Amino acid sequence: MTTGKFLLLLLFASSALSASSQTKQPNIIFILSDDHAYQAIGAYGNKQIATPNIDRLAHEGARFTNAFVTNSICGPSRATLLTGKYSHKNGYPLNEQKFNVNQFTFPQLLQQNGYQTAWIGKLHLGSLPIGFNYFNILPGQGQYVNPDFINNHNDTVRYTGYVTNLITDFLFNWLQIRDTSKPFFAVVGEKATHREWIPDIPDLGAYDQLQFELPSTFYDNYNNRLAAQEQDMSIEKTMTMQYDLKVHRSFIYNKAKPDFFAKRLKAQQQQAYQEYYDKITNEFEQKKLTGKALTEWKFQRYLKDYYATAKSLDRNIGRILNYLDSTGLSRNTIVIYASDQGFYLGEHGWFDKRFIYDESLKTAFLMRYPGVTKPGSVVNQIISNIDWAPTILDIAGITSPAEIQGTSILPLLSNKKVNGWRDAFYYHYYEYPEPHKVSPHFGLRTNDYLLIRFYHGVESWELFDLKKDPHQLKNVYNNQQYAAIQNALKKRLREEILKFDDKEALDIFDKEEVK
Repeated sequence: MTTGKFLLLLLFASSALSASSQTKQPNIIFILSDDHAYQAIGAYGNKQIATPNIDRLAHEGARFTNAFVTNSICGPSRATLLTGKYSHKNGYPLNEQKFNVNQFTFPQLLQQNGYQTAWIGKLHLGSLPIGFNYFNILPGQGQYVNPDFINNHNDTVRYTGYVTNLITDFLFNWLQIRDTSKPFFAVVGEKATHREWIPDIPDLGAYDQLQFELPSTFYDNYNNRLAAQEQDMSIEKTMTMQYDLKVHRSFIYNKAKPDFFAKRLKAQQQQAYQEYYDKITNEFEQKKLTGKALTEWKFQRYLKDYYATAKSLDRNIGRILNYLDSTGLSRNTIVIYASDQGFYLGEHGWFDKRFIYDESLKTAFLMRYPGVTKPGSVVNQIISNIDWAPTILDIAGITSPAEIQGTSILPLLSNKKVNGWRDAFYYHYYEYPEPHKVSPHFGLRTNDYLLIRFYHGVESWELFDLKKDPHQLKNVYNNQQYAAIQNALKKRLREEILKFDDKEALDIFDKEEVK
């Protein structure tokens, strides 16, 4: 063979390989954390703490600024991820139920189209997952230290270690034994940063030298907002000293006063946690705090444990990204990061989520898609967790079934205006009265306004002008200056209720309107 023919053959082979790599179905890793507030992330503006690995996804991919959830609570958010449907359609509006695994879930379509699938970590749906070649999931909420996992064989196994580290280890183990001739899809279901915020031992006290700024709404008086007045999720009244803040809490197992978290700890772990939180308890006792000083101390302790718990989450995301780099998988692997919902870090004096207000409605959503997402790009259009399933199917080249209620967000990644994209978002929350007495409500969120109908508990409407009142403090419902806007938003709300076929909300809405 002449040199010229050899070079032509080499050029042809190189071109064919390039074309093949461009058309090959990409791998997808979806990292889904728990209660990790968007405002707790550097890429979303937090200047006090460091999240370098989550920020890396923003720098190397796309950051979405208006990613909303349809029902701000743990299990229902995961049910929406799996089905691409609202809670009233997938049958999972509340926590602690059994998810109907016999309905359509998108991983089954991925399997049918050649993907290997895995769910590792927190699932919290009361049922074992369907549509996954491999799973190793936490029972219920799971535990931070020495957690149990349920595997494919329905065996429950206890592992020694910190849950976030173990989840990453299990991901790596599966990636090493998978069929490398097929693309993969994996959900990394993190427990962090769910209540009770127990950090990994190396991260204890990581932020103790910081003094966190009080949110501007910390001392909100909830004027003209009845549901906010009734809630039971305040740092002042609801957050417990022993369970949440670990003051006077024993991590040394005592049969007479059993703490079931302490029972699962090894002796060295018991000692490490006890020494740290005894120090916190002693400092607290010396202060003899009351009133606002006590509330603000609780806020500081809450954030210090919360952010220390998030530190391991960010570190393990770094482990995943480094693993993809070291194995060459990063060239054809999409990495998505999101939380199951937003979370309050003292805004309005609260922790937890549930409300349609921004801190709980919004979640971080970051996507690194090699060759598609422009590094450092920002997407401002409204997206939702009903969009996650159709987006993943679109990435895999699979047409979404008609029952999916969301829309693929891939067209938004070009940073161009997409004609007909949603300019309003529909929300519906159900769980009441326990655990936090947040009245069920449905509502409409646009770029400029927020309209809410509370029912079953508090019966009221709220309307907020987001341009003038971004923190949603001044309810202007029935204010004559907003009469035309209010009527237009209520009309649009009914249209969204009909669009998503929410019969319960329609019944409540229409009964009131005919009075």
